Amino acid sequence: MRGVWAVLLTVALGVSAFTAEAGDGTSAGDSGVTVGSAPTAAENAKEVVKLESSASESEVQDLRSLVEEQRAELKAQQLRIEALEEKLGATGSEPAPTTAAISSASGPATLIASITPISSATVTSASPAVRPAQEENQEVSPLQMRIGSAYITPVGFMDFTGVYRSRNQGTGIGTNFAGLQYGDTFNTHLSELRESMQNSRIGFRVDAVVKGAHVIGYMESDFLGNNPGNVAVSSNSNTLRSRLYWVDVEKAKWEVLGGQTWSLITPGRTGISPLPANVFFTQDMDVNYQAGLVWGRIPELRFVVRPINKVAFAVALDSPEQYIGGSAGGPTITFPTALTGLSGTQLNNGNTTLSTPNAAPDFIAKLALDPVSRFHFEIGGLVRDFKVWNSLPPPSGTTFPKVGAGGFVNVNAELFRGFRLLTNNFWADGGGRYIFGQVPDLILRADDTLSPIKAASTVSGIEFSHRSSLLFAYYGGIYAYRNLALDANGLTVIGYGVPTSSSQNRTVQEETLGINQTIWGNPRYGALNFIGQYSHVTRNPWATLPSPNPPNAHVDMLFLDLRYTLPGSAPTLGN
Repeated sequence: MRGVWAVLLTVALGVSAFTAEAGDGTSAGDSGVTVGSAPTAAENAKEVVKLESSASESEVQDLRSLVEEQRAELKAQQLRIEALEEKLGATGSEPAPTTAAISSASGPATLIASITPISSATVTSASPAVRPAQEENQEVSPLQMRIGSAYITPVGFMDFTGVYRSRNQGTGIGTNFAGLQYGDTFNTHLSELRESMQNSRIGFRVDAVVKGAHVIGYMESDFLGNNPGNVAVSSNSNTLRSRLYWVDVEKAKWEVLGGQTWSLITPGRTGISPLPANVFFTQDMDVNYQAGLVWGRIPELRFVVRPINKVAFAVALDSPEQYIGGSAGGPTITFPTALTGLSGTQLNNGNTTLSTPNAAPDFIAKLALDPVSRFHFEIGGLVRDFKVWNSLPPPSGTTFPKVGAGGFVNVNAELFRGFRLLTNNFWADGGGRYIFGQVPDLILRADDTLSPIKAASTVSGIEFSHRSSLLFAYYGGIYAYRNLALDANGLTVIGYGVPTSSSQNRTVQEETLGINQTIWGNPRYGALNFIGQYSHVTRNPWATLPSPNPPNAHVDMLFLDLRYTLPGSAPTLGN
């Protein structure tokens, strides 16, 4: 019994000492003992001897009650401390986001809330999945706000771009590759210099967990909208326009997205994701990117399933537009004489707003594989429906449908640390709309039937990042196949690639070299980058102008860009 009493008393005295240390000399409950500082070993020994000499059964029971009371009070204090820590982490002045949405392959992390990657992107997640609970010592996004259970993160950058072109294009900081000037005109004898802030971005991202699903709302805009006629004279009143505006819901293996987004047909950097950081649209400063790039920012309904880790499959219904050229400098087809009225009404000629009667959405499917973090592969296809109607004889009151189709194969592989090899390849029969509208989708024959135009494109190159520098080089190419027919008179050639038209292109090619240099970056204060790009673009039409004019058009371009990117990152959300 002496041993039992000694142990119990020692435990009680130790608990009282711990409580006194945590409570800074306050009363230790109902025991009637005021605890000041921890007792010494000698005092403990004296208490043991005293207990051995005078202990009774009632004293043992009192001692047990004291131990239980001290244990209950310690447990309550621990629960209060945990609750206070959780409250501070959830509603304090600095909510803790994830460390970085994007980071340099070998440099320090740069907090960016999923905008254009400014370094070779090592993305933390292949999809906008629900992230684990927050960890200690994480960097905090200073601009992030919380309203209820949702986090709002501003996204954007301030951008100053200067561009020099050896031949005047008159297109601002975006290049219309298929409409390069050639011939003996002032455009081919005078150069062009532009300075602009139009590529600056502004937007926000909203994250929330709703019934176990991760919900993301994303909005992004720039200043490249339709400009007033006096924009370049005095006030430079650039127009704000929408780029992206979508909502995405992901739960377990399933994901649904709706809104204006990067089309599913746009190459990805990792997995299948609508976040700009996960999409490949080059590192170019040209706001029309690279000749040959397959892309779109259009309304889309997307469904994604991830049956196993590192595998994603998606289908999308994109807003359609049956297109005959004329957008972004792209050439138009040569119409049958009797059917020119279909241009700009039933077929989009680049000046059509929303009047084209499209038959059905464009259907896109994609399979993405990421067996390791250094390798991304994707393959997919495209199906399109075209349809026109004619009330003029012959024949009259008849509908003429046609189906177009295409496919793509894309690879993004890190061959060694910081060095990535990329190739993105597209072929289609009626898919010119997705090559930045540089090739028409189809021609119209004299009998009202439709015939899709075959086209192929590629953007291949390398990206190499080392510390705070990123070097990039790409080759982009477009090849448009000839598609000819005869007009109703049986003599005039119509369609695409006709001998009498010097505007209908056979090839458009672009070689690009560039550097993206981080001057400084801080997770709390953002990043400042200098970006340089040199490009040489060549346009070769199917028919050339008579001598002495050159057989092709070409231009040399130099872009210089200074960009400050806002700090920010996606928030950490619990399940």
